Amino acid sequence: MTVEELAAPVAGQRRGEYTVQGVPNEASQGRLCVKGMNAHQHALSGQRLMHPLIRRNGELEPCSWEEAIQTIAERFQDLRDLYGADTVGVYGGGSLTNETAYLLGKFARVALGTKYIDYNGRFCMSAAASAGSKVLGMDRGLTFRLSDIPKAGCIVLAGTNIAECQPTLLPYFNQAKENGAFIIVIDPRKTATAAIADLHLQVKPGMDALLADTMLKVIMDAGLIDPHFIGERTHGYEQMIQGLADLQLEQAAQACGVDLALICQAAMAYGEAETGMIMTARGVEQQTDGHMAVRHFLNLVLATGKIGREGCGYGAITGQGNGQGGREHGQKADQLPGYRSIENEADRAYVASVWGVDPASLPGKGVSAYEMMEKVHDQEIRALLVMGSNPVVSNPNVRLVEEGLRKLDFLIVADMFLSETARMADLVLPVTSYMENEGTLTNLEGRVLLREQGRPAPGETLDDWDILCRIAAQLGKASYFKYDTAEDIFNELRVASRGGVADYYGITYERLRNEKGVYWPCSALEDQGEGLLFGERFAHPDGKAAFTFESSPGWNDISSEFPLILTNGRVLPHYLTGVQTHRSPALAARELENFVELHPATAARYRIHDGEWVEIQSTYGSFTVRSRIKDSIREDTLFVPMHWGGIQNVNRATRPELDPFCRMPGFKTAAVTIRPLRLAR
Repeated sequence: MTVEELAAPVAGQRRGEYTVQGVPNEASQGRLCVKGMNAHQHALSGQRLMHPLIRRNGELEPCSWEEAIQTIAERFQDLRDLYGADTVGVYGGGSLTNETAYLLGKFARVALGTKYIDYNGRFCMSAAASAGSKVLGMDRGLTFRLSDIPKAGCIVLAGTNIAECQPTLLPYFNQAKENGAFIIVIDPRKTATAAIADLHLQVKPGMDALLADTMLKVIMDAGLIDPHFIGERTHGYEQMIQGLADLQLEQAAQACGVDLALICQAAMAYGEAETGMIMTARGVEQQTDGHMAVRHFLNLVLATGKIGREGCGYGAITGQGNGQGGREHGQKADQLPGYRSIENEADRAYVASVWGVDPASLPGKGVSAYEMMEKVHDQEIRALLVMGSNPVVSNPNVRLVEEGLRKLDFLIVADMFLSETARMADLVLPVTSYMENEGTLTNLEGRVLLREQGRPAPGETLDDWDILCRIAAQLGKASYFKYDTAEDIFNELRVASRGGVADYYGITYERLRNEKGVYWPCSALEDQGEGLLFGERFAHPDGKAAFTFESSPGWNDISSEFPLILTNGRVLPHYLTGVQTHRSPALAARELENFVELHPATAARYRIHDGEWVEIQSTYGSFTVRSRIKDSIREDTLFVPMHWGGIQNVNRATRPELDPFCRMPGFKTAAVTIRPLRLAR
């Protein structure tokens, strides 16, 4: 029986009818976006994988779980015997529950003994996470509560299109606007979020750090800094001033592609406001200087003292379903649970004591997600377990990734559907959906939430964590992975995180059921957790935040051969690489195929008509999409969504350079050219 036959609906069978209703909670207040309202469609899709699939004679066909688990253990063990433990890699996802993310890190280090583990959140939050840790001593999406947003007098939204990417949050900003807040949007496109703004700075991609510096110079020149806050609660201000001494406002504005008068207006609005917030997202962060760009925006926050009180703070707008929790408990290359460092001996010793292993047995720091793909290509990694991700679509420089995955001796993918990566696998493992598994998620404000199981698991699907436990047992590590429920894993996570930056020790399933969410850090059962951070001190040992005085190089690699800037992002109906949302008829119908958004003047220059197929090419490769001509984008910029694979995959042309601090790829800036695809007459 083929995969298609297994997924086909039964002829004549009436499909069930469902009513979707949001569950009230403190964050979303019961609101659902279009993706949430239709998520049940992919969970109930006839294309769901219901049985393990193994490749025989070049084709994927059904097999038993016993055969699948035994095959994994045997192949892993054979490759480890030949090439060492690090020949096996583990690639996770930012939408996994906290329990699975935690267990994936433990599985890699205890069951496999490999240092090679990372996850697709590297492409999402790593720049903001590393910048927050460096400047504030802690990474948490928001330093304030969502309910504080309406109290802000000025809000700067840099590189974030909340109206389409996080629409359930938009009412907070509408309420702030009703209360008189001045909203500034920084984006190369006039997005739906820019439409609600009082001021839109249409910055040139790659120049965000310089724009932040220019705003800060205006604020300093106007005397709108907070000397008391700077003196009492920060260090590095004098060095930062020296770094800005030679900044020429007119030249900087020209490099940013924004009129200086508009930059001054934005700076004065933020500087003069009694309360204010700055929020960044992927537009600022998915760049090869994303780490530094975020730190330069944080300079604005610190210089004006707008943090640690109601209506103030910095926020990184999280994208994936568990974008915050997924990066806290060990599926990052350099991390142990509780946001501990794998290179810190005390951290290693503590977590090893919780796991019951010798600290010396824990492997060291691995590499980032894209660097793992490079090691796959070089055959340093010869087997790969992918869980909750689709790297053949989501990575930059996709041609190298495709070539590397084909070289693998053994590829296992755990997914709900036969994704582009799963189609290349030797073994595909069917997993439960959000409706069928239980576990915790942590939202962007650091509030831990419990998602209860809503219906039984269909077919032979298993929870991600259950699959990991079965593999570990087959590898002879069963004693380290004895869990009967997700709550058992969470209780171990609580202990493993205790005393760490992301301390969950005081949070229990019982509390989450009763209180409908608890903020971390929460070190004891009687603690309420901290929603508003840094009221009295920052998370560094000295209690102070650090100004950034290092300059940021920016980006400007366009040439006569590749004169345009390619940037990418999201659209309202789709999510990540579309593995799930493309299986939802209601969502797929809204955007059936990928497109490139380009300015009318650019279209005229390249003789491109609206709606026709075009090819976009960089030095790394090319892809093909339809054109969509709009005057809402800069003339030097092309925008392409990230939700499609194959020949429509924007990452066929993105570049492989990485941020030196956080290893974030430069998704938002690639030098390209464009041409129409027409039949010769």
